[in-house]
Amino acid sequence: MSNSIRLGCIADDFTGASDAASFLVKGGMRVLLVNGIPGNEIDITGFDAIVVALKTRTMETAPAVKESLDGAEWLKKQGAGQLYFKYCSTFDSTPKGNIGPVADAVLEKYHIPYTILCPALPVNKRTIKDGILYVNGVPLHESPMKNHPLTPMWDSDIAVLMKSQSCYPCMKVSRDMLGKTKSEVQKEIRRFGSGREHFYLIPDFTEEKDAVRIVEMFGKLPFLTGGSGIMKQLGIYHTGGNGSDKIAEPQTKGRGLVLAGSCSSATLAQIRCYLNRGGRAVKIEPAKLLEKTQDVRSLWLEIESSQNETILLYSSDEAEEVKKVQQAGRERISELLEQTTAELAYLAVQAGYRRIIVAGGETSGAVTQRLGFDAYQICDSVAPGVPVMIPLGNPSIRLVLKSGNFGQEDFFWRALEMTEQKGR
Repeated sequence: MSNSIRLGCIADDFTGASDAASFLVKGGMRVLLVNGIPGNEIDITGFDAIVVALKTRTMETAPAVKESLDGAEWLKKQGAGQLYFKYCSTFDSTPKGNIGPVADAVLEKYHIPYTILCPALPVNKRTIKDGILYVNGVPLHESPMKNHPLTPMWDSDIAVLMKSQSCYPCMKVSRDMLGKTKSEVQKEIRRFGSGREHFYLIPDFTEEKDAVRIVEMFGKLPFLTGGSGIMKQLGIYHTGGNGSDKIAEPQTKGRGLVLAGSCSSATLAQIRCYLNRGGRAVKIEPAKLLEKTQDVRSLWLEIESSQNETILLYSSDEAEEVKKVQQAGRERISELLEQTTAELAYLAVQAGYRRIIVAGGETSGAVTQRLGFDAYQICDSVAPGVPVMIPLGNPSIRLVLKSGNFGQEDFFWRALEMTEQKGR
C-alpha cells in the first residue's frame, strides 16, 4: 500500500472527530472520517488524512486504552505517517483518565519519547498560558466546565490534571521559550528528558498565529495530541499549502430535526435562543422515561404532529436538575437518553427528514451509530470546528454534529439555514 495517508487521527468522541476533520480540510487536506474502527477494507484512495471517531471519552479506562490503540494500529496499517490523539479543547476527563492513559499507551507502544499536550483552540477562546488552560479568559476549573455532569474539571493546570492520569511528567514550554531557535528549544527538551523514558510538553498557545510556531517546532513528531487548534496549520504543513479546494455543497432538500443532549452552558443558551425565536420544540424528560410515561412512540407522535419544517428535541437541562435525575443512576440515565434520541433520529430519517443537527458528543455518537453511517465527506463549517457532513452511504442527508461547548447562540438557526436547499 502506498503511503498516501499523511496523518491518522483517533478522536475520543464523534464531535471531536468532525471538529478535527473540519480544520484539516481548512488546511487543504482531503479527509475521510470513519465512525469507529472499520471491520472491512475501505477505499482510501485520494485521501490525505483519516479521522477515526471513537467513543472513549467517558468509557472505563482499560477498554478506552485498548480501543484507542486498536484505532492507532488500524491507521498505521492504512499507511498513516503520523498519529494524532484528538480530545476536547477543555481537556474533558475524569481524575483517572482517559487522556493520560491513552497518550501514555501510544508513547509506550511505538517507543516514542515525548509528545505535546495542546488542547487550546483560540478561535473558540480556549487558550494556554504557563500551562494553565483558560476558557473565555477564565481558568478552566472556574468556568462552567466545573459543573459538567460527566467530566467536572477540578483544576486548570494541565500538568496537575495529568499527574493523576499519567505515568510521566510534563514540561511547560513558555512563549519566551517558543521564541528561541529550534536548536535552543531542543536543547532544553533534551535536558528535561534526560533519564526519562517518556514525557510531555505543554506549549503556550494564546493566539491563532501561535499554531504556526508550534507546528514548525513539533510538526514532525510521529505522535501529537491536543484539540483542533493546530490542525489547520498541520494540514498546511502536510500539503505544503497546495491542498484540495473541492468542497461539497452543504444544502439539501427536506425537513430539519435538531437533537440536543448536551448540558453545557453553550448548548443551553442555544436552546433558549431557538425557543425565544419561536422555534417548535419537544422536551425529553428523563424522569418520565424512567416512569415509562414518555417513550419513543409518544415523542415521535409529538414530532410528527408538528406542522413546522424544523423542530428541536432536547433533554438538556441545568446542572442541578441533571444531578437530581442522576440519583437514579448516571449510567442508566445517560444510556436511556442516548438510546431514545438515537431511535428518534432513525425514525426521522426513515420519515424523510434530511437535515439532522445534533448537540453533544455522546448524543452524536449514539445517533450516528443508530443511523448506521460509517464514512463521511466534510463540507463547510457552521461554526469553527463544526462542519456540515455528508454520509457516503446516503448523500441526500446533511449531518451537523457539534460538541456541547461549540457554536454561537443562534447556532441551531444557522445550521438549519445553511443546510436548507431553497427554490431548486
